[in-house]
Amino acid sequence: MRLSDLERFHKITIQCHDNPDADTLASGYGLYCYFKKKGKQARLIYSGRNRIQKSNLRLMLEKLNLPVEYVPVEEAADSREELLITVDCQYGAGNVTQIEAAHIAVIDHHQPETEAGEWAEIRSDLGSCSTLVWKLLLEEGFEISDEEGLGTALYYGLYSDTNQFAEIHNPLDMDMRDALPVDNSLITLFRNSNISLKELEIAGIALIRYSYNDDYEFAVIKANPCDPNILGLISDFLLQVDAIKTCVVFNETGDGYKFSVRSCVREVNASELAVYLAQGMGSGGGHYEKAGGFISLRRYEEKYPTLHTEGYFNNRMTEYFDSFDLIYAQQYEAHPEDMKLYVMRRLPTGYVKAARILPVGTPVTIRTSKGDMDMTVEDDLYIMIDIQGRIYPRRHKEFTEEYEPLEQSYDKAEFLNRAEYAPVIKNRENGKNLLLTDYAKLCVPRNEIYIYAKELEKGVKVFTLREKDAYMSGRVGDYLAVRRDDLHDVYVVERDIFAKSYDRADGAD
Repeated sequence: MRLSDLERFHKITIQCHDNPDADTLASGYGLYCYFKKKGKQARLIYSGRNRIQKSNLRLMLEKLNLPVEYVPVEEAADSREELLITVDCQYGAGNVTQIEAAHIAVIDHHQPETEAGEWAEIRSDLGSCSTLVWKLLLEEGFEISDEEGLGTALYYGLYSDTNQFAEIHNPLDMDMRDALPVDNSLITLFRNSNISLKELEIAGIALIRYSYNDDYEFAVIKANPCDPNILGLISDFLLQVDAIKTCVVFNETGDGYKFSVRSCVREVNASELAVYLAQGMGSGGGHYEKAGGFISLRRYEEKYPTLHTEGYFNNRMTEYFDSFDLIYAQQYEAHPEDMKLYVMRRLPTGYVKAARILPVGTPVTIRTSKGDMDMTVEDDLYIMIDIQGRIYPRRHKEFTEEYEPLEQSYDKAEFLNRAEYAPVIKNRENGKNLLLTDYAKLCVPRNEIYIYAKELEKGVKVFTLREKDAYMSGRVGDYLAVRRDDLHDVYVVERDIFAKSYDRADGAD
């Protein structure tokens, strides 16, 4: 769906969810600005039993002059709108008062809760609805900076919904964060008015109700309903306890469970753990040390109708730690007799010589769907782009020894059709983004590469020779591989990539 699809209507009501937070207010305001500029009769409203009380939200409304109206439940029941757009929520869900309308549109970033109609844009992989609205505005050529305060509102919406960016993981969220015009003094003001005395009490009570697993050194806490940032505050405090290496803090919202994850050991990537906890019922992600997620109440009750949530999180955490073995490449003893010999196919891959697109010495960030990499452009730096859109650097000597450039051109359209996010190189000096696929050329491996490999029957985490502070994860069905010429060079190849990239060396199927 595009916003221009909705321009056929003149009277447009944009509804935030009940008990609004910064994200629903910001994303609603973005839509309000768009439709007002198109000459529409637009309203921004919220309903429910409670008016906005939180000090940071009241400051947000005041300082950014957000034109939001409170509609009492009784009045909402008698309303009938021409077009109603629910933002950061879904029409008919439990966290938004239902208002009658001739036409309904939904713009949200949560898991689908109700049946989507003709006009629905739901992106549950995004950290905030503000990001989705920003994307929709960009697609229409709408200039964010023309609307005073809109950039700050959208930024604060993402900031609040991702626990101060600790749980940000989608590159689109990062792109918006970096691109918006922001009044940082207002963000500081909102941030420092974020915790009420009641929420301080909630944090204190939660901390004395923890459960602890001595075998795996993790803690789980259920908190009373509160702002998502309070979950992060409790999690950060927990990791200061010497016996706790990872933790999960969660609470119940109107439509599910919001949770925060922390890790202070390299063997647990908090982002990966968050995805694992929400698997099949919601979404999760973030950074190596800090992450979070959301579980749909409806999906949870369908899957675990009789299991209380404390039991679920404790059980799931234990299952996570039981699900993998650890492999440290330097100490690993490979057993080729238990593996099969494969040869890598000479498949084309993309490459970019960094100095051809930016001056030597330029500090850059390369953004991909798997995260950011900071580096400096050097004359011998090559950036490789594999068939899944993953990025890895090579030096000139390594590149010329390992790869042979091709005359054939790089097919950007084919790549963008496969990849979930096209990798971007950001010039940190001026903030400008360049799409790496615009500059990519093709190459193939020069020599045949032989590996020993076996299909995994249990998950693994591999700390490779090249990366000692972060691991490669392998799931059941993926392949554990070692180079034939170096049995300590061990790594993981995903199942789909393995099938596309390797053949049995002896010609067997």
